[in-house]
Amino acid sequence: MVLLSLIATHTDVDLETVARLSAGASEVSSSLVDSGTAVSGSVVLATCNRLEVYCETGSDADIEAARSAVVAEISRHSGMSEDLVSRSFATNIGESVPQHLFAVGAGLDSAVVGEREIAGQVRRALIEAQESGTASGGLTRLFQTASRTAKDVGALTALGKRGLSIVSVALGLATDLSEDRDWSKKSVVVFGTGAYAGATMALLKERGCTDISVYSSSNRAESFAASRGGKPLTRESLPAALTRADVVIGCSGSDSQVSAEDVRRVREAAGKPLIIIDLALTHDFEPAVREIDGVELITLESVRLAAPAEQAESLKQASTIVADAAKNFSKQQLSREMDSAIVALRRHTLDVLESELEKVRAQHGCTGAAQEVEFAMRRMVKQLLHVPTVRARELAASGQQEDYIRGLEALYGITVERGDAAAPAKDAGSGTAPSEDDAEPKSA
Repeated sequence: MVLLSLIATHTDVDLETVARLSAGASEVSSSLVDSGTAVSGSVVLATCNRLEVYCETGSDADIEAARSAVVAEISRHSGMSEDLVSRSFATNIGESVPQHLFAVGAGLDSAVVGEREIAGQVRRALIEAQESGTASGGLTRLFQTASRTAKDVGALTALGKRGLSIVSVALGLATDLSEDRDWSKKSVVVFGTGAYAGATMALLKERGCTDISVYSSSNRAESFAASRGGKPLTRESLPAALTRADVVIGCSGSDSQVSAEDVRRVREAAGKPLIIIDLALTHDFEPAVREIDGVELITLESVRLAAPAEQAESLKQASTIVADAAKNFSKQQLSREMDSAIVALRRHTLDVLESELEKVRAQHGCTGAAQEVEFAMRRMVKQLLHVPTVRARELAASGQQEDYIRGLEALYGITVERGDAAAPAKDAGSGTAPSEDDAEPKSA
């Protein structure tokens, strides 16, 4: 079992490219697993500023084929050329896979360092993959460990204790741009009914805002407002709400953009400034709205530039927690792979032992002499298996598990089963192989 990930984030790729890559992201995992390629499992993490595709494949030899399959699927869904898609993604393999994901889940790779919203997005990515049947055992362990690591960072460091998020930084910018900083006097229109819209509603209420209207192009505004407060808007009532608004917040990411001309038309009679906060990766508002007199535009890039740096000590502590968790995860994965080899060697050896013991029983029956021979043979086999078992764990720790497996196949003709199906059932999370006593069959 080998894990790899393809990463396109705000740190390496412009947000417009991330948005284009993300088109049809929800279908990529199913397409990959169903296509019969080298990819046996897939989880996609798509947020406002990143697209990350995590895959499981059979061996190191399948990595390039798996990467090519991912590039081809994203090209097919996004309409971008395979060459451009390939150049947009960085590829992680080995320990860099958990290292990156754990850092992402802990908020260390976010535009607002330490933000907690991303941890929920990591959990939801796994849940969606599990529901669609694309989350393999290795990827499930990877994402579950990422969630535990994020909790550890939150509990053991001061990182993110201030409750900063992309939404809170954006609202802080809007406050600084306002003539009146009192949110209780502002009229706000929110576009969207997703996770960011929910976080926006909560933070607006914390700031004392009570005049909040919600619009959804997918007609979910009424149910959303019923559970979170606010006034639902229809297509007919939207223009009047935009006319009287002080702040408009876009976090829907719908296919239809509000044009600069539409904003200019509805704002002609307003007679007051308007702040537009566009948090949608695909932009809810045409960027040209910033050219309209009296309109200020805040974007994800604005948030990234304005986000404060966290304290160096907290960041150092969090980075250490993430690095240790990634190393431990990788060690456990290597150990799990070696478990299959150890079990295969013991099964082969014990099968030979049982065959020989059957000959002894057939010749001498259940006599004392036969039992002494059986006892001696079992002790001998146990001693013979001790060194190969210890060496297996030593080689796994140094990343040489493939050498060990090839040796078994060459010397004994043993075929080692790969993946979760071959993993011992004693402790699915520990990565610990059965002891020699556990593997030894009882006397007849």
